Amino acid sequence: MNGAHSFKGKKIDPPLISKNMTVSQLVHFFGSTGYNARRLFEAANIMKEMIESGCTTCLTLAGALTPIGMGNTIRTLIKNGFVDWIVTTGANVYHDLHFAYDLPVRQGHFQVDDDVLYSKQIVRIYDVYIKEVGTLQAQDIIIQREIKKIEKSHSEPYSTADMSHKLGKAAYENSINPEKSFLVSAYENDVPVFIPAISDSSLGLNMLPLIFEDVTRFPNVMLDIAESTAILWKSKASGGIELGGGVPKNFFQQTGPALYQILKLKDGGHDYVIQITDARPDTGGLSGATIQEGKSWGKIKTSHRNNVIVYGDSSICFPIISSYILSECKKRPIKRLYSKKNGWVEQMKNEYLKNK
Repeated sequence: MNGAHSFKGKKIDPPLISKNMTVSQLVHFFGSTGYNARRLFEAANIMKEMIESGCTTCLTLAGALTPIGMGNTIRTLIKNGFVDWIVTTGANVYHDLHFAYDLPVRQGHFQVDDDVLYSKQIVRIYDVYIKEVGTLQAQDIIIQREIKKIEKSHSEPYSTADMSHKLGKAAYENSINPEKSFLVSAYENDVPVFIPAISDSSLGLNMLPLIFEDVTRFPNVMLDIAESTAILWKSKASGGIELGGGVPKNFFQQTGPALYQILKLKDGGHDYVIQITDARPDTGGLSGATIQEGKSWGKIKTSHRNNVIVYGDSSICFPIISSYILSECKKRPIKRLYSKKNGWVEQMKNEYLKNK
């Protein structure tokens, strides 16, 4: 906010556009302009600072990004050590696995008669088509089979991150194209993938027949709260890039109040937050809530810096930011948080009980 109320900002000197510009040059072009182009520049450079500072970085996924093929972008960020943990909708995990198992997803149209599509057993996500039998029902068989295996291998309650790890392992070992799945990369690199609203997805729907078949152990989302909170508790610096809003956004940000308000172990929240959204803040909805508002809840360290909202489409902005940081940043060591999370929860529990 320094200088925000003075006429000391960078002079706007119309930047030159040129052929064969690199993504880095394009992002810097945006930085010389205004509006959401400049916000995208700010977001890309905050992301760069997060990576170069060693910050523990979370990616949150709302909206159907994997059906349009964004899983490989996420996979690349994971492999480079730029994403340490993920919070997502169940839909993004479910549809990501289509590509690993070579189940067909095709480009379609958005101005269509959906009654006709239904009669042909074609499911539509805006302009993406998925086959009911050849893709969804084939995926359902795989999901139900693997969840049955998970139940047999766990005598204790398990989190959605544990379930994601096992689903990623199964795809790594059994699928045709494991290299096309971000969930497989998360498994390979010990990146926890939390699905806090799992019942609101095809993953949750696939547990319905298992209930009738006397499967008794399913993911415990209360463990998700403990494990994600422990990640913030053990992080020297923490940040996230939020694609959309919804449950993934709040689940990531609520780790701050969990430590500050509930456990009374640590205050401050996250050091960095970037959000890409098209939601408005004035309706009171969480998806549109400003990052600055989160300071009042203890979700972020400060409302004055290291946070920005880009009002745009994640399917456009996220690949630009990803390409920029891949161009600008060196590969980081993998933090492998999945293998550490249970020990951290136990430490956090002991600290809480000691101070209670």
